[in-house]
Amino acid sequence: MKSRITLTVLVAASALLLSACTTNYGDPSAPANDPYATETSEPATTSGSEESPAAEPDSTTASGVSLATLETDLGTIVTDGDGMVVYQFDSDTQGSGASSCDAGCLGMWPAVPGGDEALALEGVTGEVTTITGTDGNPQLALNGWPLYYYAGDAAAGDTTGQAVGGVWWVVDPAGEPIRD
Repeated sequence: MKSRITLTVLVAASALLLSACTTNYGDPSAPANDPYATETSEPATTSGSEESPAAEPDSTTASGVSLATLETDLGTIVTDGDGMVVYQFDSDTQGSGASSCDAGCLGMWPAVPGGDEALALEGVTGEVTTITGTDGNPQLALNGWPLYYYAGDAAAGDTTGQAVGGVWWVVDPAGEPIRD
């Protein structure tokens, strides 16, 4: 009987150890506090959202992305010039000039490309800068926050990345996270 209990405890401990050693960047069953998870407990959606008149199609160039604004249920948020929502990551340090999103993270949260020609269109009031991302490429930053896309956003105006893991947030025109 004692060896059966010992065996059960060992199996449970092994399972726990194995689950603790694996990083899960994209599994929808990942815990809510996993910043790389693909689902939120309350996904934010936009309905009836309209793009800012300043948004221009095909704004991504080799030298950066233009930023625009979009009216949503979350308020006025920042998008790229094509209407794709951009996000801020709480693990980054505002104004540090560095991203903390590593290779596994970048699979779900691609960096918004930066460059010399990146600019803010009408309505974006925060300072637009370019940093060097963790992958070595130029990454756009707004008000000192590195910016990211969310791989789960399928169309312009989607905000399904809002509040993922309690650490990913859309940003307002000044570049401050909207934590709703």
